[in-house]
Amino acid sequence: VIRQSVNDKITVVGAGITLHEALAAADDLSKQDISIRVIDLFTIKPLDAATIISNAKATGGQIITVEDHYPEGGIGEAVCAAVSVEPDIVVHQLAVSGVPRSGKPSDLLDMFGISSKHIILAVERILMQ
Repeated sequence: VIRQSVNDKITVVGAGITLHEALAAADDLSKQDISIRVIDLFTIKPLDAATIISNAKATGGQIITVEDHYPEGGIGEAVCAAVSVEPDIVVHQLAVSGVPRSGKPSDLLDMFGISSKHIILAVERILMQ
């Protein structure tokens, strides 16, 4: 857990470049008085399920996973499996959904819906429910 407060509304899990996007989203959201918890999932195996579950429970049972590849076999699936026995935790996945291509990293992150902007939109959408 690399960013947290008692006021966090959602837990965001990322790794590598998406971790940096999650931190940027946390900075921007804090300007709107919205706090999010950020977890660096630096390894899927072994997965620290206890940390993910306890932090999700502390943030209203909402998790957003953000990964820079297809959702199959990645962070989102690993987190879903870890929390599958928890009835009040929901996982929202942001992942690459199209054929990757070359380009500027910031353009590609935005194109595939995994940039800080898309994390902010996901947080706002969840909080409006």
